[in-house]
Formats: sequence, structure tokens, C-alpha cells
Amino acid sequence: MFFDEIQACPEALRALRFYYEKIPELHVVAAGSLLEFALLEIPSFGVGRIESLYMYPMTFAEFMEASGQSLWNQAIASASVKKTIDPLIHNKILDRLKIFLVIGGMPRVVEAYITEKGLGACQVELDNILNSFYDDFAKYHKKVPVLRMQDVFKSVVYQTGSKFKYSNIGEGNTSTYMYKDGLELLVRAGLVYKVFHTAGRGIPLGAQVNIKKFKTLIFDTGIFQRVQGLNISEHIIADFPELINKGNLCELFVGIELMAGQSPRIRPEVYYWHREARSSNAELDYVIARHNLIIPIEVKAGVRGQMQSIHLFMEERKLEKGVRISSENYTAYDKIETLPLYAVPHIYHYHFNFK
Repeated sequence: MFFDEIQACPEALRALRFYYEKIPELHVVAAGSLLEFALLEIPSFGVGRIESLYMYPMTFAEFMEASGQSLWNQAIASASVKKTIDPLIHNKILDRLKIFLVIGGMPRVVEAYITEKGLGACQVELDNILNSFYDDFAKYHKKVPVLRMQDVFKSVVYQTGSKFKYSNIGEGNTSTYMYKDGLELLVRAGLVYKVFHTAGRGIPLGAQVNIKKFKTLIFDTGIFQRVQGLNISEHIIADFPELINKGNLCELFVGIELMAGQSPRIRPEVYYWHREARSSNAELDYVIARHNLIIPIEVKAGVRGQMQSIHLFMEERKLEKGVRISSENYTAYDKIETLPLYAVPHIYHYHFNFK
């Protein structure tokens, strides 16, 4: 039994536990827009009887599968520094990635691209989704005015790649507390992710966070593009380096893929590292943990660029390996292994030569 848009009926949410108790053999699924908003209004809706799954827009691999490139997915899954992808195939995959970056992974948008073969339809669907979110802000939560929620939502996009500051939201004449409440609601609803600063000196990384220092990521690159008012058709013909340098799009994509690659049964967590010092200012885009190993990740939009921050972090933490994500093919620079942008989720099971 499937209940859709269940947030419109809180009593139905309260009743879910009784399906488990009275008809345990029946599989019941509930879904809804901004469902977490509705759950906030319910003291308890069935602890131990209801299982939550964290869902995301389609990943790049799922987009490739849906658009008939499953063989390329297989090639990516088996590739490594010792077994690189053919340069011609590598460039073709980057072309597909460029399309995915501008349309995003919302299923209706991907379907519009596949069935209608046009970017105009994708843009219409993205605008419809955005408008429905704004409508839902007003419909399903009354504590934060809808215009303030919209301000926070848009500011998350504009501050992508930087430490989030409430002072950068709106015109500065609204209470910070209201913006904080708005951001927390968006995080609970899965529309925004917080990436906390971690000292990164040991595992678990979450035990070393500074809750006052965090970045924010919007949940989808297509929505990101539309909030910024970027024209999809213009960006699809842009050079790849020019495209992914727009508004930290590359860093956003990597963060979303890292989160979607985690277990759907736990709230996603990724971290970043930043050292602010007069003599040495350094920042590492992402830090994750895998198999009791700390993996520092530096994101580079192009094929060139310094890697001072990751080397500094590795030296201070005495790490043997680091990861660079870029538009390059698989390669290695001494202790840094480079993975292409389209291979981000494979970090979780990629065979690094860690000591």
C-alpha cells in the first residue's frame, strides 16, 4: 500500500504504526513533499515500527543507466589508475556529465530530457518543481514566513563553496533566529545539506566538528542552476571547464554524489577542513572516512591547479594518500590519486593503495 503526499494528512502519519501492529504482513510505503515539515508537528509516529530511508535525486550513474549508457557505467566501475578509461570514452562520458550537471537528477526532469530530447522541457520542469517547493513552504509550515524560507533557500545556492553566513541572507533586517530556523527546516526536509568543519585528526570525524563553521549544499545541480537564473541552453554549449567553474558547481556535484553513495538508512554526513591563519590559509573541500581511514578530497574543476591544501592536511595528519577529483582521467601524482568527476561514488569501494 502506497500513500503519496501523506504530509497533507497528519492523521494518516499517526496511523502508520497500526498497520505494523494490526497487519504486519502488509508492506506500507509513505512519501510526500517536504515530509519532515509534517513530522515536526507530530510528537511520535511509531518509533521501532516505521523505517526511514533517505532518498536523493538520481545520481550520474543512474542518469547514465536511464539514458542507455550502462556499458559506460560498467567501464567506470572497473577502472583505476592502473586501468584507465580510453581517452575517447572518457571525453564522451564528460559530455554526458555536462548535460547532467545542467539538468540535474530530478526524475521528471531526466524523463523530459530522455523522452523529448530537448533542454527546453527540462527547464520548464525545473521551474515547476521550484514553484511547487515555494508553495509547499507556505502550505506545510507556519513558523517561518514563506519569503524568509525562500531567502534562505536561495542564499544556500549563492553561498555554495563558502562558509555559510546568516548575515549574507536577504537585506539584513530580519532576525538571525528566523533564518536559522528556516535553514534547519530545509536541512530536515532534505533540500539542503550541511557540511561541517572537522579537525580531521581521527575517526569518527563527526566527533571533531565545529558546529559554528559549516558550508551548505542544495540537493540538486539542476535546481541550483535555475535558482541562479542560468540558461540551460547556453550552458550546454559552453566548454566543460567554463561550465563547471560556474558558482562552484563542481564542488556541489561532488558533495551530492558523496552523500548519495552512503547508506540510505542513515542521515548523510560529509565534512570539510579549513585552517584560517595569517601565515597559512588552507581549505580542503571534503574529508570522509572509509574502513577506518581518513580520506582527504580536493576538487579541481579543470586538469591543472595547485594542491597545497591537501598536501598540508596529509602532512599534518601523517596520511599516506589523498584523492583529487577533476575532469582528468585516472592518474596519480606521487601520493595523490586522481579520479574523474564521473567516478565520485566509487571512492567508497575504490581500491586505494593505502598503507
